Amino acid sequence: MSSKRLRSDQESGVGRKRQLKRQELAELNPLLLEAKERVSEAWSRGLEYSHEQSLLLGTRPFTHCVISNFIQSQLFLEGLQNELLQLNFHEKSNDLYKFKQSDDLRRRKEYHISALRKVLFEDFRTWLSDIAGIKLESTVDLSCAKYEYTDVLLCHDDELEGRRIAFILYLVPEWATSDGGTLDLYDADDRYQPQQIAKSLTPSWNTLVFFEVSPTSHHQVSEVLSEGMCRLSVSGWFHGPLQERPPRYIEPLSPQCPHIECDEQIFYDWINPIYLDISAQAQIQEEFEEKSEILLKNFFKKEKFQMVCEALHSPEIKWKRRGPANKRCYDQAEEDGLPDILAKCMELFCSEAMFLLLSNFTGLKLHFLAASDNDDDEEDEQEDEVEDSDGNEHACSSTEKDTKSDSTDHKGDESREEGKVGTTENEMPGESPRNPDVPVCRGELRHWRNGYYTLIHDTNVENSEFALDLLLCCGCEGWDEEFGGVTSYIAKGEDEELLTLCPEDNSLALIYRDKETLKFVKHINQRSISQCKRTHERRGFWDFSFVYYE
Repeated sequence: MSSKRLRSDQESGVGRKRQLKRQELAELNPLLLEAKERVSEAWSRGLEYSHEQSLLLGTRPFTHCVISNFIQSQLFLEGLQNELLQLNFHEKSNDLYKFKQSDDLRRRKEYHISALRKVLFEDFRTWLSDIAGIKLESTVDLSCAKYEYTDVLLCHDDELEGRRIAFILYLVPEWATSDGGTLDLYDADDRYQPQQIAKSLTPSWNTLVFFEVSPTSHHQVSEVLSEGMCRLSVSGWFHGPLQERPPRYIEPLSPQCPHIECDEQIFYDWINPIYLDISAQAQIQEEFEEKSEILLKNFFKKEKFQMVCEALHSPEIKWKRRGPANKRCYDQAEEDGLPDILAKCMELFCSEAMFLLLSNFTGLKLHFLAASDNDDDEEDEQEDEVEDSDGNEHACSSTEKDTKSDSTDHKGDESREEGKVGTTENEMPGESPRNPDVPVCRGELRHWRNGYYTLIHDTNVENSEFALDLLLCCGCEGWDEEFGGVTSYIAKGEDEELLTLCPEDNSLALIYRDKETLKFVKHINQRSISQCKRTHERRGFWDFSFVYYE
């Protein structure tokens, strides 16, 4: 009697296991097969289509598809979620993104991950290949990503050799648009540059989104705004035959100008007297030559800096948003109509006296009075003479001699001369040639706040020359590096940061960079609002940003 019960219980247990296995099978939603022909026709004709509100094919701003209840089994999805959360995740952070990512999932042996991979690589790839009319390869990129508070993936197009279809499967808790983490799709102009967000897709459990990778498929994952939320997803790309792409649009250079005449008294009214001392300038130059960067605190006189900070809140200033979003996002002040104190500050950075002072700080040849290595030999044989505009020679005045650089030996002169851009073969497309013997600068007044950033991009012609970067920040008291907004320098092709500058009030940063050094401003995140104690916390900060060329 007991043996029969035991056998019956064993058989019952086996049955439950079989039932459990059936429930844990990874099977696609049958509606994909039901709607296949109609989806394929709509895709080929560029039409929108919906099927029982479970499959939505959209065409604006570019063709994309949203599939609800992608996998049939809820039990399978829960098992998949558990396996994914147990993976090792690596912090990914650079100019474009900040989130955590797993290793490649193509070789993972866990049951649920393996089953999902089989469904994606076989059943779904076949369906997708027929829908899009693209012969997709069996090799598929696949990884898992976790986006948590303040994580973000900024505007990009996914274009990389061989990528044809991008996809994302969401395994998120109940999610609202106010939590952030939306998939934002951008429309594009006739140069294939992103313009504005045309559509936002809020992630939801067991929903898969896919779209064809193209020059116009610009999208982003918006910043996650809610603490304690985890935006878990599995994503990747299907590969296929290469497509011919239009050439990348290269922006023209912003205007460069030589120094301008400026009343010398204004210069002395603004600059902290310690930085006008010849011996202090020599010491600064020695440190700069050793490190190629320096931070000069309390650069402006206190009263002048306070006046500048007050003027930056003026409603008279006309701000324009700088884009496109795949390169930058911040506000730039239009120089016409600036309050007088800000206009004078901009003129000061372009002035002849500033060019000379920066020469004395750095040893760079930014002014004809600035000493160079060649001058050492000439000064042993010749008197200090300059030629006036009429061609007549006269001796330098004592004032001119006093303003000359006290230290003339610069370790980087030889390498800078070899790398200078000025010949036709070294110019990048879209770049206007300039006289390499005339020092010039370009500059702007910028406003930074939550959501703003700059990105490294391969069409940046402004990185084609050796240059001296100048940065002076305002209104950033109490700013913390974890807010973002820091300026980072990296070597081309590397992720490791060479230098990081956190915004600091009234501190003049000078950085000399070569053509292999890139810079960006990190995305300013939600913490800049929620944790900043300043009364004007939502206004962010401002900076004067200038670049000087020998």
